[in-house]
Amino acid sequence: MSSLAVIDLIRLLLILVLAYLAFIDLRTFRLPDLITLPLIFVGLCFNGFSNLAFVGPQESILGALLGYLLLWLLNHLYRYMKKEDGIGMGDAKLLGALGAWLGWSALPGILFIASASGILGGILWLRLNKKNHRSPFPFGPFLIFAGIIELLWPQLLQNLLLSNPT
Repeated sequence: MSSLAVIDLIRLLLILVLAYLAFIDLRTFRLPDLITLPLIFVGLCFNGFSNLAFVGPQESILGALLGYLLLWLLNHLYRYMKKEDGIGMGDAKLLGALGAWLGWSALPGILFIASASGILGGILWLRLNKKNHRSPFPFGPFLIFAGIIELLWPQLLQNLLLSNPT
């Protein structure tokens, strides 16, 4: 099997795991550690020890750490101001996993796409479920949507924003 076929198979397996996580989060508002923690570990191992790595080992490690710490810090700031959690730590672990697989440089694009789609999707979710704007909704599926876009079309957002129209 050629290395391109193996990379495509790895991408497909990663997308299937992420889709399963999105399904779980939509139904339960939970992203189980049983899946997110091994996803971080496997992403770090894949990028650290494989000849087919998506990014280098340092970028993978930094992606996992920054991905987790960004949402952890955001939640702690929100908790300090509002005295309640604003985002689940499953989302932080999921972003850490995406950072482990795709590297730290993918995180800004993932967060932007997830936030933009999360605003639109959140409004739709709340309307369909007849909830008010203070009701929670799962953010994991939007992180997953953004992660899959970054996996299939790396740096698409940067290319669109920085393209030189001629």
